[in-house]
Amino acid sequence: MPADLGRDFQRFKRGLPRDFPAHVREAYHIDLSARYLGEPLAHPIGKGSGQLSLNQGQLEDDAAAGLAFAVLKTVIAQDEGGTRTMAAWAIHETRMKVEPRRAADDRSGWTVTWKGRGWDRTLDEYLALVRAGRDLTRAGRLPVVPSVKYHLPRLGEPFRDAEYRYTTARLAEAWGDAPLLLEKDFSPTLAGDSLSDDRAQILRWLREVPGCIRAASPLPVRIAMKLMNARFDDAFQVEMMEACDGADALVCFNRLFDERAQVAYGGWDLSDRNLRVLDLYRPLPPSPALHRPLVGTGNICSGRLILDYARRGCESGQLHTFFQLPLSRYPATHGSRTQRALHALAFDPRDGLIAGMLELEAAGKLERQGGELHYLDVVTRAHRAR
Repeated sequence: MPADLGRDFQRFKRGLPRDFPAHVREAYHIDLSARYLGEPLAHPIGKGSGQLSLNQGQLEDDAAAGLAFAVLKTVIAQDEGGTRTMAAWAIHETRMKVEPRRAADDRSGWTVTWKGRGWDRTLDEYLALVRAGRDLTRAGRLPVVPSVKYHLPRLGEPFRDAEYRYTTARLAEAWGDAPLLLEKDFSPTLAGDSLSDDRAQILRWLREVPGCIRAASPLPVRIAMKLMNARFDDAFQVEMMEACDGADALVCFNRLFDERAQVAYGGWDLSDRNLRVLDLYRPLPPSPALHRPLVGTGNICSGRLILDYARRGCESGQLHTFFQLPLSRYPATHGSRTQRALHALAFDPRDGLIAGMLELEAAGKLERQGGELHYLDVVTRAHRAR
């Protein structure tokens, strides 16, 4: 590894450059540009939906830290009268507990445990947060994307179109300009619910939900489907991906479910399964009509893991747990947890993004274009390999 990387790792412990991707490009000739839902990003490190993106202060802090994008806490869809079929998911969050979790192969990782689910305040309060995110997005400070849990019917039941229409129209009104970017959340808690017992039922949701959202939106909409880890085998996870014909992107995959403890969890078992399933996925050759971009999520705790997802076709990554570790677990000594996490993910001399891309170059698995290495070329090579 170049000596400059070790020096930058040490000196940036007290604070990252204001535009660290620009520094990386100038110092290392590495372009970290990434994508989410077709939108360009300065780098691939974003924040997944959850307790870390439910107020304007958190978004402002993340914009100042240099985060690539943030997905808002998941709101529960409702109709004009306020009825929410999925109201059981609007449960107030208890305090999150960050704790070690040992994987099946005895590696020690981290997981976050909490009993709550989606947004538990009013839709109007959520729309105020969406408008704050819209302003940050338009100012070029932080791309922000709303997340929604819409009605999921039992097999043979109709979708509650009124909930799709009302909620999507209100979100579109709050956002204003096309396109409206949305993430449809298939919560990991569904793995512990009887709704998720039927494979045909799950596949129906994945096939039909994007069409329901598009029909409900007064604006052109791009939809990312955040897929759960179902309680079935790896082959069914691939079948789930293939069923998402109407989606513009797939977020792969939400957390595993512990049947004994009745909680969702992460750690190395999660990333191992996610990467294994992505290895099995063989989409049709990329074309404007057929190519569905992928987004990685699950135990992303190093730049090296971001590249592991990228080498399986993921154009960016969503993190949650890594932004909540005890401060002593970050090498940086100053800044918010987001800033400290970005420092480790980008500049760690062994496991950071820069080090990982230089290793790929040295191994002949990544070539410079115009004198630069490009993160998205890692993704392109993954598609070519398939």
